[in-house]
Amino acid sequence: MSEFFSIFHQIILKTGFLQIQFGHLIMWGIALLFIYLAIKKNFEPLLLLPIGFGILIVNLPLVPLMGFSEGPEGMQRDLLRWFYDFGIANELIPCLIFLGIGALTDFGPMIANPKTIILGAAAQLGVYVTFFGALLLGFNMKEAASIGIIGGADGPTCIYLTAKLAPQLLGANALAAYSYMAMVPLIQPPIMRLLTTEEERKIKMKQLRRVSKTEKIVFPLVGTVIVCLIVPPAAPLVTMLFMGNLFRESGVVERLKGVAQNELLNIVTIFLGVSIGATMSAEKFLHPQPIFVFILGLVAFAFSTVGGVLMAKIMNLFLKEKINPLIGSAGVSAVPMAARVSQVEGQRADRHNFLLMHAMGPNVAGVIGTAMAAGLFLIMLG
Repeated sequence: MSEFFSIFHQIILKTGFLQIQFGHLIMWGIALLFIYLAIKKNFEPLLLLPIGFGILIVNLPLVPLMGFSEGPEGMQRDLLRWFYDFGIANELIPCLIFLGIGALTDFGPMIANPKTIILGAAAQLGVYVTFFGALLLGFNMKEAASIGIIGGADGPTCIYLTAKLAPQLLGANALAAYSYMAMVPLIQPPIMRLLTTEEERKIKMKQLRRVSKTEKIVFPLVGTVIVCLIVPPAAPLVTMLFMGNLFRESGVVERLKGVAQNELLNIVTIFLGVSIGATMSAEKFLHPQPIFVFILGLVAFAFSTVGGVLMAKIMNLFLKEKINPLIGSAGVSAVPMAARVSQVEGQRADRHNFLLMHAMGPNVAGVIGTAMAAGLFLIMLG
């Protein structure tokens, strides 16, 4: 009988129940919040649902998911460690996501109205404001750069830059970037209404000109050459973005376009989400540094929104055909969420105002702008 109780005691010790700590409970709550926002509020469910599940499972005590386990041939990676090491730490997944984004993106609105490129550049204000803010809080320059890029509202670029400059912040930075991307409809509208008058929100813009197929094919080719020559370190992201777009616009590789838009993008999104969530163990997350990252990430998003809106207002001082300042907020590269927010806010002021296509110009310009900002940081600090 004593032997039975001894075996039973050993079994109990090897379960996770006796290892649960208060930090695990906190992280379970955060995981359930992400899952709730994904399912109930429909906030970017393709991202928040796997991220939330990843946070939950990595905070179950003793689970062999994100570390290394003893195997027949020595220490071997656990399941999610494979996803992380060969998909995120080596920047493969961010580049594949950019391929899918390129295949999904229509650069026509930006080509039709090149002035919106200025708005996409202005919306990078949050990147640089947060960079200096992080320095003041004691982060080193590489860490500050990786935190600042959160302001670009571009999760893959944030992961790409952080993996190169400050891999110790990868989990916190990526989680902040994707969390705030999902909450763009909550963060941006109050700032947009604060910075604009009702008359400005009612400004109607002329219908965009039709962009020819030739222009759409030439753009990714020229864009690749120009951006890669200006900021060579951004090449892995930018070349994948423009190659995906060339698949889309060429009209001769429907199978490749379809794979990039659907199967490939969906697969890497699963790996990305659960791997990012799995980096957020209680031992790593419940410290002041990740909390500062989340606060700075919010500051970055806010200033990026401010930069785009104010630049549109400044441009209106010199333009005969006025720009609705609401589209400036779409200069953050959360495609197409930020553009939809501009549309919704415009229609709140005037239900006959249609800003979506106009907002897509600065929105896709922001994608390129954030990648270039990351490349600039890599030139300076890499």
